[in-house]
Amino acid sequence: MLVNVVDVPLRCGCGAWRGVLRSVEPGRGNRCVCYCDDCQAFAYYLGRADWILDAHGGTDIFQTSPARLEITSGHEHFACMRLRPRSHVVRWFASCCRTPIGNTPAEPRVPFVGVIHSCLDQKATGLSADALLGPVRGSAFPRFARGDPAQLPKKLGVLHILRMVGIIVGARFRREQRRSPFFHADGELKVTPHVLGAEELRAVEATRDAARG
Repeated sequence: MLVNVVDVPLRCGCGAWRGVLRSVEPGRGNRCVCYCDDCQAFAYYLGRADWILDAHGGTDIFQTSPARLEITSGHEHFACMRLRPRSHVVRWFASCCRTPIGNTPAEPRVPFVGVIHSCLDQKATGLSADALLGPVRGSAFPRFARGDPAQLPKKLGVLHILRMVGIIVGARFRREQRRSPFFHADGELKVTPHVLGAEELRAVEATRDAARG
């Protein structure tokens, strides 16, 4: 069976920020749709919910090692945020047009990134999302989804979770945490995150909840 191994261009909506995701193939990543409250809140914080979220409020994510992601231009637009001061997730985006890039653990020793579909220049590859990234393997936090639950991808199972753990363990074994575009070698974030204040978070969550009807 022929497997596509592709360097996928990354770009924000306006093109000021660009990058590349190296050696992408379905067997070297994990594709899922996340419906969690916080992923939805991030989309509304960016003001790009209609572009990021599917009809049920899900975000299509490709999970892989951060060492595969390289920024090629627009470093000055590389930004990140946290929804709460103690959040374990750092959410990255292009500040020029507020295009989401991906989510990483706040802990640099965990080499893992969930690349958000909106920054993948899929058309440049000439491949479908399924051919490029593999099929959606399941959904995370479907209880927060909108609409008919029967229309959602099946919930991620143990095998899929083990696959995600395998990505992290493999990247750690190869010491890929040292080649992260998100963290310096000393473990410090390359960009200071904007942390939402209580009022800002409430406003974002209110907008999210109003959209659910």
